[in-house]
Amino acid sequence: MERSTRQAAIIATAVAIPLAVLVVLVSFWQFSPDEPAAAPASPSPVPQATTPVPMTAAKLTPRAETLCRALLSQLPTALRDRPQRPVTEGTEQNAAYGDPAITLACGIPAPTYPPTDLVSLFDRVCWHAAETPEATVLTTVDREVPIQVTVPKAYEAAAQWTVVFSKPIIETVPKMATPPTGCAGSV
Repeated sequence: MERSTRQAAIIATAVAIPLAVLVVLVSFWQFSPDEPAAAPASPSPVPQATTPVPMTAAKLTPRAETLCRALLSQLPTALRDRPQRPVTEGTEQNAAYGDPAITLACGIPAPTYPPTDLVSLFDRVCWHAAETPEATVLTTVDREVPIQVTVPKAYEAAAQWTVVFSKPIIETVPKMATPPTGCAGSV
């Protein structure tokens, strides 16, 4: 009996192994694409200007200079895929990214706007937005030292570009003692 069991096992193995290989090959052939998949195209880098961005530098008080230097030291080296670029003036208070350039200016004069204008809280920083034909200009209204971000019309959702600056602003530029109405959730 033992001999017949052993023979049956050998026959079963001899049939099962080729059958399993055949099933794997048929499955592979059936479910594989007709043509080899093309390698995903690597995103081609967006051409970026490297020339200095023209910016003016506001005269800073010693306190504003200290806060602006602290802020600039914490800014990212790129906004999404747009690298930081040099600026023509005020390297201690100005930064620029990409082409067309998104700019940040620290220590600008406090913004003036009608009290009925909307202010918006984006990631715990309160901003006032103004439109020009070329850009959306967003200025902090809840910080001891005002910060202005200018986003050219070439970019969609201008306010979303300010969010990357929120953490460095919160960490380096204190909130003013009495922020405007509408900025209740700012830090």
